[in-house]
Amino acid sequence: MEFKISKELIAQLQELIQGNNSTALEALLADMHQADIAEILDELTIDEATYIFKVLESEKTAEILLEMEDDLREKILSRLSPKEIAEELDELETNDAADIIAELSREKKEEVIQEIEDIEHAKDIVELLRYKENTAGGLMHKELVKVNENWTVLHCVKEMRIQAENISRVHSIYVVDDEDRLKGRLSLKDLLVSSTKKAISDIYIRKLNWVNVDTEDTEVARIMQKYDLEAIPVVDEMGRLVGRITIDDIVDVIKEEADKDYQLAAGISQDVEADDSILELTRARLPWLVLALLGGMISVHVLGLFEGAMDGHRNLFFFTPLIAAMAGNVGVQSSAIIVQGLANNTLSGTVFQRLVKEVSLTLLNGIILAAILFLGSHFLLQVDTTIGIIVGIALITVIVIASLIGTFVPLLLDKFGIDPALATGPFITTSNDICGILIYFSIAKLILGF
Repeated sequence: MEFKISKELIAQLQELIQGNNSTALEALLADMHQADIAEILDELTIDEATYIFKVLESEKTAEILLEMEDDLREKILSRLSPKEIAEELDELETNDAADIIAELSREKKEEVIQEIEDIEHAKDIVELLRYKENTAGGLMHKELVKVNENWTVLHCVKEMRIQAENISRVHSIYVVDDEDRLKGRLSLKDLLVSSTKKAISDIYIRKLNWVNVDTEDTEVARIMQKYDLEAIPVVDEMGRLVGRITIDDIVDVIKEEADKDYQLAAGISQDVEADDSILELTRARLPWLVLALLGGMISVHVLGLFEGAMDGHRNLFFFTPLIAAMAGNVGVQSSAIIVQGLANNTLSGTVFQRLVKEVSLTLLNGIILAAILFLGSHFLLQVDTTIGIIVGIALITVIVIASLIGTFVPLLLDKFGIDPALATGPFITTSNDICGILIYFSIAKLILGF
């Protein structure tokens, strides 16, 4: 059953905090999951949250830190001494510790590293801080199980027992040579059924997926998703095994990428959340709203160019919102499919083939929609047949053009290293609206001659 925060629980916690009853507070939170405690702390004042955080053991609070919202974690860390933060990091795996320490100021970061008691742990954290956050190096754990290809099975098992003590979960056993270069992986089944005197080089699996430290996180996610991997090894420029990335880290990458793409599609240019300040939200939303406003002004100007149509063909203007809406919808549909294909690396064929396929599809859809529109406008709205034909032709043309724009723009953006998700937002919608209106009235003017 999912945990739910109640007013009674919050009141009980506040009462224990006010009474300085740390023993009862520990007992109340003892069986709660760290994610639930992080959610509770978010409901309290920063003083109350800090009190609870300092009462609990570092083994538990270290995990709570990872589950906190960024703003709350920043406030909590600002109230902890370098020594207290170091105690939290000692309980975490290297990549999680590096993520947290990266949020600190340069001065405090150095102080915290000096306070970490486990020197090897500190060295691993410092090494991870060298890598960019959105690369395999920035994602990887240093904790892993590796064996030498020249060991025997018996020696291998002994070494694995030692290494596994500091690892929460063993996903894979990696095989390296004397220079620590990655050679393959070892099947636990093969290890169990082999003679204790058998050499690892005789039983390990040489076929193995791996990534370089500089591989982008989205590419790592794609590889792990394609091959259904729980973990993937990371090597440096010399092919040496330096870490591993686990599926839980990749889930976070996929979620962050999806959130970013969704916000871009909605016309939000920065990574923001609902509880951010009004200034931050305005900065993220305003640029695209300004773009939409300018697009609307251009649409008004385009309509003004065909002012003469108002004299004898006022019915034409009644269909303007419909044409603009259909252009925007078709453009977003086409661009969404392309963006999804680019993200999943599932697009096949050349650009020309993609355009031909999209045009064929939208042409068929356009003919069907135009027929429905013609019949509906003629029998239900009693619109003149000529107007119905104009609207039908314009609808087919607009849909085809919009699909071409929706297909070509994300491919073009991707080629120039710009996030193609940008093409599913107000940019594509606004441009298709303008093109749709211009095409519609141009066709009408050509047929009616106004």
